[in-house]
Amino acid sequence: MPNDTDKNETEDNLFQQAMSNVRPLKQNKRIQPHRHKPSPRPRQQEVDDRQVLRDMMSDPVDLSDIEIGDELLFTRNGIQHKTFKKLRRGEYAIEAELDLHGKTIEQARVTIADFLLKCQQQDLRCVRIIHGKGHGSFNKQPVLKTHVNHWLRQRDDVLAFCSCRPADGGSGALYALLRKS
Repeated sequence: MPNDTDKNETEDNLFQQAMSNVRPLKQNKRIQPHRHKPSPRPRQQEVDDRQVLRDMMSDPVDLSDIEIGDELLFTRNGIQHKTFKKLRRGEYAIEAELDLHGKTIEQARVTIADFLLKCQQQDLRCVRIIHGKGHGSFNKQPVLKTHVNHWLRQRDDVLAFCSCRPADGGSGALYALLRKS
């Protein structure tokens, strides 16, 4: 029975015989290797657009105007009463959801801007944003609720929003109706 050393030497000899007529290619140092071009996505423009959206959402001046159980209501001019009534009843299918629990104000601002941008790109119409009731906040005040209320009013792509039905989060969440792209 041949041992491993004899087997390795036999394989080396076979390899050397197979490569005996092979000659290395001459390399032209001036020719650059082919590199894959990046996809033609305007990445910098996307980054700039997200930054503009973040910058557009300023902070509220008065944080004490909303209490824990307060209901949020907002509608732009031109939205039919019947449409807003359907939104308040939760009759629109929720196509996406964002949960802001545990986020800081700055994290929530960035997350909402990115979320709404993605919703707009996907042409989503109704979304739910969970901001929480404020029970875990300093002084038990609804900090994120106040900021979300203020930020969404500044967004042209948000046509209307209101607090959810109790089954969908009540005063700790809201339905938002978005503009079609």
